[in-house]
Amino acid sequence: MTRAIWNGVVLAESDHTEIVEGNHYFPPQAIRREYFSASDRQTTCAWKGAAGYYHITAAGQTLRNAAWFYPDPKPAAANIRDHVAFYGPVTIEK
Repeated sequence: MTRAIWNGVVLAESDHTEIVEGNHYFPPQAIRREYFSASDRQTTCAWKGAAGYYHITAAGQTLRNAAWFYPDPKPAAANIRDHVAFYGPVTIEK
């Protein structure tokens, strides 16, 4: 089981993640949505497409733009559609 953990809280866990460029992308059903809120941040990757972001709030603290996803990826990244990846102090444990 792979888990994304921050501030002592399990944000996501799954038996299967997609690994792209060293990042674990968790399937949408593996995310504990109560910790996530929409961000207006967007970025674009040349081969994956436009990414949206989430803020994470857990144990009374907020980590801004700490998770990202591709709602409509380019064909080369179709396997990560709506999957969520993390950066910064979010720890990925296997």
